[in-house]
Amino acid sequence: MADPYFFGYGSLVNAATHDFSDPRPARLSGWRRAWRHTDLREVAFLTAIPDPASEIDGMIAHVPGGDWDKLDQREWAYDRVPATADVTHFLRHEIEIAVYAVPEHRHHSPTRAYPILMSYLDVVVQGYLREFGTEGAERFFATTDGWDAPILDDRAAPRYPRHQPLKPGETAFVDNRLRAIGARVIEGD
Repeated sequence: MADPYFFGYGSLVNAATHDFSDPRPARLSGWRRAWRHTDLREVAFLTAIPDPASEIDGMIAHVPGGDWDKLDQREWAYDRVPATADVTHFLRHEIEIAVYAVPEHRHHSPTRAYPILMSYLDVVVQGYLREFGTEGAERFFATTDGWDAPILDDRAAPRYPRHQPLKPGETAFVDNRLRAIGARVIEGD
């Protein structure tokens, strides 16, 4: 029987946000990331969307005992989708991989009322910087759609429940990259 693993492509790349064991770099083919809003959350968040011409970096990690409850609760606005055939990894034993994706019928573009949280984006980019370096973090920006969405600067009072403190170089990287792509950052309340 194959060991259960998840493929994380957003905040799950940042090991400081979870305690799942054995996280390892991997690549998901035939998918891309996108910023979306749904009627299930008050803010925009990342989802994976099918795209045969794309591939994204991320992390796989073991789901102990096949007990998906903890992760399903964390990712409650997503569907868990089988992705074993789409993931390239370097484990030598047989594993079964799932990816979390928002069902397409729930996709809406982020708006000022439902923005991307800077505290969430910071956590994601911090994970990519730590796991994949500067080039990997730049690939994150390049393989993610929806950068025209408003980004709420909530760094002074983070709204993302798993926010992490960033080092000055990590903050500078996020800020510089957002300026380079012309992202629209709005002031927090």
